[in-house]
Amino acid sequence: MSFPEIVTREQWRAAREELLRKEEAVRRAREVLGAERRRLPMVEVDTEYVFEGGDGKATLLDLFEGRAQLVVHHFMFAPEWETGCPCCSAFLDQIGHLAHLRARNTSFAAVSRAPFTRILPFKARMGWAVPWYSSSSSASSSAHGDFNRDFEVTVATAEPGGGLAERPGISCFLRDHDRVFHTYSAYDDGLDGLGTLAGLLDLTALGRGPADSEPLRLHDEYDF
Repeated sequence: MSFPEIVTREQWRAAREELLRKEEAVRRAREVLGAERRRLPMVEVDTEYVFEGGDGKATLLDLFEGRAQLVVHHFMFAPEWETGCPCCSAFLDQIGHLAHLRARNTSFAAVSRAPFTRILPFKARMGWAVPWYSSSSSASSSAHGDFNRDFEVTVATAEPGGGLAERPGISCFLRDHDRVFHTYSAYDDGLDGLGTLAGLLDLTALGRGPADSEPLRLHDEYDF
C-alpha cells in the first residue's frame, strides 16, 4: 500500500492551492456541461409501457406521481436472478430520503426486469422505501414495447442464441400534462459520482430549479 509523501504544512498548503485551482476549473466546466445538458433536445415517448408495482399495473406517466420530472434508475435485476445487482444496490443505498427531490417537483423510481414478486422481498431485505417497478409486463407484450431494451439497459450479446445482458443506467423524463418526454440517459461509468440530490437534479431538464426555489428543509418539514 503506497502512502502519500510526507511534507511540511507549508508545502501541503502550496500543493493544496495548486490542486484547488484545477478543481475550480473542473467545477466551472461541469457547470457549462450542465447547461448544455439542460438544452439537450427531448423526444416524446409515445409507447404505452406497462409496469407492475405495489399498487398493481402502472404506466410511465403514473411513475411521475403527478410531478413534472421523473428520474428512473435502471436497476440490474434480471428475471432469473435471485437478488439484485450489488453495484446497483450500493447506488440505491446512497439515494436517501426522496422528499428533497419531490420538493423540486421530481420523482424517483427504480425499474427492473425481474418480476415484482421477486423485487418485493429483496426490497424489504434491503430496507428501501423508494418506488420500484417491474418492467416484465412491458416486455411480455409487443403491444406495449420493451422498456429496458428501448432505453438500452438490456442489450443483446454476441452469444449464440442471442443472449441478453444487463447494464446499469439512469433515464430522465419530463411531463407536459399527459405527454411524456425523454430528456437524458447515462449508463455504466456515466453513473459514477451520482446519487446526491444535486447530482440527480443536474441530469434533469429543469435542473436544480430557479434561484428562488423552496430552500432545503428537514425531510419531514415539507408541505406534502
